[in-house]
Amino acid sequence: MAREKYLSMRQNVNGFSFANLGLFTGFASSVVSAVYSLVLFEIFRLFFNEGLASSAVGIYAAIIAVFSMFVGFFSTQILRWFTKAKLLYIVLSLLGACYCMMSFSVKPGTFITLDFVAQFAYTMLTVLLPLFISDFSKGIGMEKLNARYLLWVNIGAFVAPVFAMTVVSFFGGNYRMPLLAAGMVYFSGLLFFKHFGIMQQDKIVKRVNMRKTFRALRITAMQFFKREGMLRAYTVNFGYYALRAMRLLYVPIVVIENGFSSETLGIVLSLGILPYIIIESFIGRLIKRFGVKVWLTVGFMSFAVFSAFATFISGYALLAIFVLWQISGACMEACHDLLFFNSMPKEQQSRFYGVFRTSVNFPSVIAPIFGGICIAIFNSTAAVWLITAIMGVLSTIVLWSKH
Repeated sequence: MAREKYLSMRQNVNGFSFANLGLFTGFASSVVSAVYSLVLFEIFRLFFNEGLASSAVGIYAAIIAVFSMFVGFFSTQILRWFTKAKLLYIVLSLLGACYCMMSFSVKPGTFITLDFVAQFAYTMLTVLLPLFISDFSKGIGMEKLNARYLLWVNIGAFVAPVFAMTVVSFFGGNYRMPLLAAGMVYFSGLLFFKHFGIMQQDKIVKRVNMRKTFRALRITAMQFFKREGMLRAYTVNFGYYALRAMRLLYVPIVVIENGFSSETLGIVLSLGILPYIIIESFIGRLIKRFGVKVWLTVGFMSFAVFSAFATFISGYALLAIFVLWQISGACMEACHDLLFFNSMPKEQQSRFYGVFRTSVNFPSVIAPIFGGICIAIFNSTAAVWLITAIMGVLSTIVLWSKH
């Protein structure tokens, strides 16, 4: 797939322009993450007891991750039909509309329908932004732009949890109301992007032959994994997002189950962003100096150690673990996908990124299933940290393997 041409844009638009969108996406997605599993927990408690409701959250997360994985996989074909600029307008509009509607007391079926639409839009957003940043990275470099984007993401994420829980308290414990704020922030991001003035020539949408489409996707996937280093890049990215999926899904539930308030949860989530903000300010230079593998190894192995402690520690010590292991994530965040971008030519990135992008969603299928099984066997949500410890070790082994 050839690189897309840009017909016009504002003169000062560059890679940093798209990196700055991280402030909007980081704040909005973190507001959603702070309450998402708790909203699902409340919904499933209408049908199950507390223990089964916790497991159901994991199973539902796995189901929606399967959907997101297929969206990421099909994004290669979607990018053949529509320009990146038009798609970004569409997905930001969908995210704003869906989360605003999800904030109201809609029925569980309506909430789930809107959630699937929002997940479609969010998956496409996470496909589009790296491609835009890569397109405009000339003279700057992906390492620097990645670090800038993630710095803004984490500044937004630092404020978001406390904000979300303050909104929850203000509305009498209603975990859905922060979703309204998330929707408004996505609309603000849409206006920010509109200011870039980017214009691309519309693509001709041909009639879809599903048999040829699936065949093309299968061939693309096979060619992706045959390319040198791509299997390692995929597996390492899988490991990073598997740890992230488990953390985002189960930390809020574990904190509330340990008797802490929603305000305490907001503080823990916000403090956990500080390592990202601090480390992102210089990690780009360190990655260039010492290499990607070193920082990925530090991140995976330290997360494994912290996870092992989290399985048997409780109280405020456990909260400290939940903050400290964010240092591990911060070491990996700016470099977990560079094995792909540094090895794949720019003119081929749009073609293969959809396949690579399934390594973001596939972990959210596998990890919660194992998490649900562990919870059912050990009758404790904290058992999921055994899985993250194993994941950290295995990811390190793959990272340094010869194949």
